[in-house]
Amino acid sequence: MDIRSMTLEELKTAVVRMGEKPFRAKQIYEWLHVKLADTYGEMTNLSAALREKLAKTYELYPIKVLEVQTSRIDGTRKFLFGLSDRQVVESVWMQYHHGNSVCISSQVGCRMGCKFCASAIGGLVRNLTAAEMLGQVYAIQKLTGERVSNVVVMGTGEPFDNYENLLRFLHMLTDENGLHISQRNVTVSTCGIVPGIRSFAKEGLQVTLALSLHASDNEKRRELMPVAFQYELSEVMAACRYYFEKTGRRMTYEYSLVGGVNDSDEDAAKLGKLLKGQNCHVNLIPVNPVRERSYVQSDRTVVENFKNKLEKCGINVTIRREMGRDIDGACGQLRRRYEDDCR
Repeated sequence: MDIRSMTLEELKTAVVRMGEKPFRAKQIYEWLHVKLADTYGEMTNLSAALREKLAKTYELYPIKVLEVQTSRIDGTRKFLFGLSDRQVVESVWMQYHHGNSVCISSQVGCRMGCKFCASAIGGLVRNLTAAEMLGQVYAIQKLTGERVSNVVVMGTGEPFDNYENLLRFLHMLTDENGLHISQRNVTVSTCGIVPGIRSFAKEGLQVTLALSLHASDNEKRRELMPVAFQYELSEVMAACRYYFEKTGRRMTYEYSLVGGVNDSDEDAAKLGKLLKGQNCHVNLIPVNPVRERSYVQSDRTVVENFKNKLEKCGINVTIRREMGRDIDGACGQLRRRYEDDCR
């Protein structure tokens, strides 16, 4: 087990078994999750003997930076990280007026198969551990030299398809003994895994849940998202209402606008009817073109018209600011290109 995936309590148990005092666990945890050490050699207030015992017992896998792309338009940076088994994942660092936000991946690849997403091309390879998810945040904070204030689990992968590791990651990310990022500054995105939404609602977290909606009826949603064949839209929406009832956190609905597919006046009217009366926020996303797909962005006038129609239904709407457009900004693009180059 990677020691970075261990909670403070688990570390206390481990060091006591090694014949050490329990306070050593707090020192180790601080090195891993506050000082962001990548090697045992950096833990200079531990004895050489303890560091040697730790190295023999627990792995400490550093995440390696393979590539960094920086947008000349807005300064957005996209990172390609290498893992211990030579798999690669992407993360994105974005600067906003309210702080620095990092979008991380939760899996290597994805098996959800959404038609407009490069992450699903090639399917799922494996889940990420809590340490590998934390490692993305930590590496970016070290590389940029700036504190990360917001974390979005919205990169490659379906978080609820990696539920236990996701929970461990969230608890450790927001732990007061670590980076202590506020739970209210964390967003988890799902394509609509109904059992996962309902289970997540009971965890007692104050995390924002974002649903990748992308269509306002079953037929069109199935065209774009295979997961819709397993979970009817009515089931998904009921689970989202349940999440709000249990947590008091308003839902965010992600809606990627695909030119000529889901951006008509009729689509806007159906979506307005579907969400009317809910305490929610809609993020309209002009779809990021992927070279392996034929989907195109909606015209700007179409996007604005769609937004206006939703607002007339009393729905809170924003058009997501496009970031990193001049780099491999969309989920899965950088990893896909890197693997093609390697081949």
